[in-house]
Amino acid sequence: MAPDPTSVAKDPMSVAFEEARAAQARGEAPIGAAIARAGIVIARAGNRTRDDADPTAHAEMLAIRAAARALGNERLIDCDLYVTLEPCAMCAGAISHARLRRLYYAAGDAKGGAVEHGPRLFAQPTCLHRPEVYGGLRETEAAQLLRAFFRGKRG
Repeated sequence: MAPDPTSVAKDPMSVAFEEARAAQARGEAPIGAAIARAGIVIARAGNRTRDDADPTAHAEMLAIRAAARALGNERLIDCDLYVTLEPCAMCAGAISHARLRRLYYAAGDAKGGAVEHGPRLFAQPTCLHRPEVYGGLRETEAAQLLRAFFRGKRG
């Protein structure tokens, strides 16, 4: 996606939450991501696995792809990723390959996370690049959004 001019003055985590809510409105898991460079959001996305019939269409993956296109470079060295849920192993691998500078996430994911839970990908000796990681930002808000969504799915 092209940079959203209305996102320039917005906190990138707020943009990620907007994307999470938009994903939820489409029936997707409410997970959103935003990538910022020099404080300006250059890419944003929400989960689209169902919409796209693509198991790799996680918010992080889509935002990374959009940021790489926007910058014309697969290396996002001076960029920071904001996401509403701790990334899974696939997304953590993409974060490393993209060379993102920092990762900020809201809720931890004890079941599917791969940053501070599960395989702890960035701590592995084979990890190519380790971003700075900051978890727990607006964690309660993200957890409530996810719980409400999955409670509704279970009926």
